[in-house]
Amino acid sequence: MKLDDYLARIEYQGPVAPTLACLTEIHRQHLLTIPYEDLDVQLGRSMNLNIESTFEKIVGRRRGGWCYELNGLLGWALEEIGFDVTRILGGMLRSLDGDDAMGNHLVLRVELGGPVIADTGMGDGVLEPMRLQVGSGVQVDRQFRFEELEDGYWRFHNHPGIAPANFDFLPARTADEEQLARICRNLQDDSIFKKNLICMQPERTGGTKALIGRALALPGEEKKLLESADALCDALDTVFGLRDPEFRSLWPQVVARHAELFGDGMPEKVSFDSL
Repeated sequence: MKLDDYLARIEYQGPVAPTLACLTEIHRQHLLTIPYEDLDVQLGRSMNLNIESTFEKIVGRRRGGWCYELNGLLGWALEEIGFDVTRILGGMLRSLDGDDAMGNHLVLRVELGGPVIADTGMGDGVLEPMRLQVGSGVQVDRQFRFEELEDGYWRFHNHPGIAPANFDFLPARTADEEQLARICRNLQDDSIFKKNLICMQPERTGGTKALIGRALALPGEEKKLLESADALCDALDTVFGLRDPEFRSLWPQVVARHAELFGDGMPEKVSFDSL
């Protein structure tokens, strides 16, 4: 595990120091070069919070990952650089599911003259870290908002019309690693990630490219349905830079799940909204 290898993976060439400018650019490059994807869950491969295996997967094999992996790797790299990083529990849609949601998301708090929230694990969320303060912020074509709740939690509101719409967190509380590990295991057994192939990545100039099952959407282009295992592997390779000979084996379950959700049609949105 070498920091230089991670920085080469995300194509970062700027100064390496614990500054807001460095954090912002590493965060952005991480998102633009490493896709959000759940392909190992689809393949039935067991995943955990081990940083060595995450590094080998994302840096060594040039794969993507989900929040536990993406933010786990980012947090490790930031600590190597010298940032003060705390892993905190997030609860995606705690607004609907209550405290049972806590731990279904991993978030990072970085101390830089006050707390800064870093999160590369949403699939379609922030491009840059945000200072933790009540109010809104705009990044390229997206507007986000932090809200302080009466029960002591904070709520992050994603850009309008996008799912997941929000998550809650306690910024001063360090993550319970056993709780994170347990929920990470549970999400591999029974969740939208087990049922649906998901691959998403923001683009520098705005918009997000997304593959949900057979449905592929690229900013500025017409949505299309993939028609074969070859087309699936080609999209994963050419659009997201992901390669694995076992991806081909996913095609029958991808087709079956699409038929269950949409029949022969196209989902209205190619995003978490359609799942």
